[in-house]
Amino acid sequence: MPSRYLTARLFFVGLLVTAVTGVHAVVSDDVRSGNLHSNETSSAAAVVTIPKLSEIPKLEDFLTMEPAPGVAQQMTKVENFIQRDPKDGAPAQERTEVYIGYDAKNFYAVFVCFDKEPGKIRARMTRREDIGPEHDEVQLYLDTFNDKRRSYGFMINPLGVQYDYIWTEDNGYDSSWDTVWDSSGKVTNEGYVAMMSIPFRSLRFPNVEQQTWGILFQRVVPHDNDNSFYPHVSSSIQGRLNQEAQLKGLAGINPGRNFQLNPYGVTGAFRALDQRDPNHPFIAGNHLGGTAGLDGKLIIHDSLVLDFTVNPDFRQLESDQPQNTVNQRFEVFFPEKRPFFQEGASFFSTPVNLYFTRRIEAPFAGLKLTGKLGPYGIGVLAIDDRGPGRSVPDGDPLRRKRAYFTVGRLTRDLWKQSQVGVFYSDREMSAVSADRSLCQSNACITNSNRVGGADFTFHFGNHIQTLGQVITSTNDQADGKHLAGVMYHWYASYNSRHIFYDVRLDDVTSNFVTLTGFFQRPDIRHESQFGSYTFRPEGKILTSYGPELFHRAEWDHHGTLLNYDYEPGFFVNLKANTSFTFWHGYSRETLRPADFSSLARNTNFVEDYTGFSLNNSYLKLVTFNGSLNWNKVINFSPPGSLPPFRANEVNGNLTATIHPWNPLSIDNNYILERLTTRTTPEQGILTAHIIRSKWNYQYNPRLSFRAIFQYDSLLRNPLNTSLDQTKNFNTDFLVTYLVHPGTAFYVGYNSNLENLDPFAISNHTGLLRTNRSYINDGRTVFAKISYLFRF
Repeated sequence: MPSRYLTARLFFVGLLVTAVTGVHAVVSDDVRSGNLHSNETSSAAAVVTIPKLSEIPKLEDFLTMEPAPGVAQQMTKVENFIQRDPKDGAPAQERTEVYIGYDAKNFYAVFVCFDKEPGKIRARMTRREDIGPEHDEVQLYLDTFNDKRRSYGFMINPLGVQYDYIWTEDNGYDSSWDTVWDSSGKVTNEGYVAMMSIPFRSLRFPNVEQQTWGILFQRVVPHDNDNSFYPHVSSSIQGRLNQEAQLKGLAGINPGRNFQLNPYGVTGAFRALDQRDPNHPFIAGNHLGGTAGLDGKLIIHDSLVLDFTVNPDFRQLESDQPQNTVNQRFEVFFPEKRPFFQEGASFFSTPVNLYFTRRIEAPFAGLKLTGKLGPYGIGVLAIDDRGPGRSVPDGDPLRRKRAYFTVGRLTRDLWKQSQVGVFYSDREMSAVSADRSLCQSNACITNSNRVGGADFTFHFGNHIQTLGQVITSTNDQADGKHLAGVMYHWYASYNSRHIFYDVRLDDVTSNFVTLTGFFQRPDIRHESQFGSYTFRPEGKILTSYGPELFHRAEWDHHGTLLNYDYEPGFFVNLKANTSFTFWHGYSRETLRPADFSSLARNTNFVEDYTGFSLNNSYLKLVTFNGSLNWNKVINFSPPGSLPPFRANEVNGNLTATIHPWNPLSIDNNYILERLTTRTTPEQGILTAHIIRSKWNYQYNPRLSFRAIFQYDSLLRNPLNTSLDQTKNFNTDFLVTYLVHPGTAFYVGYNSNLENLDPFAISNHTGLLRTNRSYINDGRTVFAKISYLFRF
């Protein structure tokens, strides 16, 4: 056993011993210092009783020091917010009062936010769901099933800009959920007032006369670095919803008959490079065309949601955030952005990501059922995907073939946020079984891929969580070959105010395949651990700091050590919304002839790396974060038949958001990847740049103008890499008039320039790169309108 590995294990054992034996001492110190809130010494939840109102409250009723007489004084007042950060358990640095009430149709919450320095309030007019912890904001969590696992979330900034989400304890914020609600806000001389009006028909809850919900209130004050809750949500306890208050008093409410239809229509023109057959590319286009489709939603028993779609428009109105994909040996993860798949995704979530819907390319029609029935969570998806038959040339045997996806998930709640569940997925091709024309080289089209398994998530006390999953897969290929594999996954974590430690174990057999999940490699045994200790002086400048250590090891099933990492680090968090992390690591990677045929035997590559990251959101006009790494890595794309070889790497990324004036936000990204040889003199291998700038002008809460400019380039030395030189410049313009989610009008234009040889394309002889010339290989203009009908 390597000495570094032994050191890591001893370090983590020490952390566990400290966790078990030192918790009493830590708690005792907190009690003596008066920093421990009552939530940590008593399991009794706070109770908030909400009154039924005689009329609708108005924002203007709360703009004075005391609420105006009438309906405002009928509402229940909630106050005494407690810090989670920077000083856990201390009273909030700024006073907040929340007034709540309801009538037959809506839930009302009015946040009256005082501020000793109102000039520092960040009240920006920005697009919907473009607010976060660098903005002043208030949030409302409604756990309508009172299961402490999943809640609806509503966030607004001081001008009433909305952000809605689903909060789950395992995945945090899921902003894919959108619904219809009203909000408003106004900055005052004492702070600001923000109001939410949430229709009950926009929520799901049990069909009972007397409701009991869980509820949390949150306020974020960036200039004080203050993150406060009512009731207290302590960072020394794992989870948020297990610390929520109980909301009582709701009676005689229901979402009513809730049937939604959301038709859309699109018209536009395009010119694009058809490269389904790279050897015979051509320019395709349409001067003017149109299409239409329909999304629908039906609420069943107030708690189940049936979604359906026919010919959905899955154009990405918001492009993916850029990532470095150069010299990457395995697939890079890009999150799903299409609303039909995003909404309700938490009902399909498992410890291993088996619901990766970007595998579904171009659906024609689909059904989805999600929701809760008592302690049971349900998720079912069935969809018809035209993508496989559209991405191949006309003469390909796969042309016009379809894939049919079925996914099912069932969970059963247990004690204290614990649960057990089962998962099943099936991807079937419409291709004829045993059709060998669907095989090329060593790859064959899969006729059917089925994956099933069981999983658990257990919580013990306030600090320990463990989860695991056993998954089996069967894969039948077009040549008649049958593959069957198994995957085992286990994870555990301990989280307290000072100590964090987690461990993960995986075992994947060589024939495991999932075509509905995100999966990088089979035939591997994985073990990783991470631990950190946080010192919390909670001073005027320094709030917390501490060491951290990461370790990973991976083997194949023959016992070959494939990967080994040992990475110590150190982090510092400052009061001024600033954090800094430094690390220096050691790694070892083994490549086999099975991985690269140019290798004659297993080859070990020993590497080390150093890096740091910096994040800052203290300044009102600029926020930024970035990282920079100096690594010794492997060049996975050597020229010709050469085997992979060692290289020096510098990679980094920088993100900066600028607010030159209130309605305008400019998000800028820069990503660098540079490889050079380790020879003397040093030679270049490749240099890749991604530069992206997104400009958004929010004229009012509904109307916005957006422009994205992105330049990608890959410059290479052909003596040291087989990659092509590429240059790409993309521009994207969008005008949006968003009444509310589902009812909107868009006008967009996109243009793409790439360094392709126009003569090779016009002669259909291939895709050849040039050093300087560009062609426009993609141009689209469109107009889209959609309208949400709610019955």
